[in-house]
Amino acid sequence: MLAYVWVAIGGALGSVARFWMSQAMAAKFGESFPWGTLAINVLGSFVIGVFAGLSLPDGRWQVTPGARQFVMIGICGGYTTFSSFSLQTLQLM
Repeated sequence: MLAYVWVAIGGALGSVARFWMSQAMAAKFGESFPWGTLAINVLGSFVIGVFAGLSLPDGRWQVTPGARQFVMIGICGGYTTFSSFSLQTLQLM
């Protein structure tokens, strides 16, 4: 049950980070193209891949399964979201 709490906290942190990054990118580059969503998804996918590789049982970082869930499912899952990409793609059409 505690894993659900950690994933929820991570998801909240990731969502707030996604909102902040989207707003910052829109302020810097404008809203004619969803640069924020593109940057968020590329960065988040990269972080998931690096963290997954480094935190394997025989990897460099020895982390608990709960920590992997917190970072990969919670934070990165909340940060990279397909729904934002889908909505902004529809708005571009």
